[in-house]
Amino acid sequence: MPIYEYISEQPDDPERSCRICSRGFELRRPIDRAPLEKCLTCRNPVRKVISRINTPKILKPLSVSDAKKAGFTVMERRDKGVYEKL
Repeated sequence: MPIYEYISEQPDDPERSCRICSRGFELRRPIDRAPLEKCLTCRNPVRKVISRINTPKILKPLSVSDAKKAGFTVMERRDKGVYEKL
């Protein structure tokens, strides 16, 4: 299940948000469910926030030895449709 982030529609107004939704919160929900519309504690409106994605940064292409160390089988093309294991 993916993790979604929500925040109050008016985080600066203490009457329209509790301390949880004014700072924002994360919630695990199935993909097929509709987005949350109200805070679970104060029942005031919240909106879904698009969060950053954590992706690994690859600075250089993997070498044959790096691929083998990672457990991959490295193949090289010799002829049309013929591959040889390195």
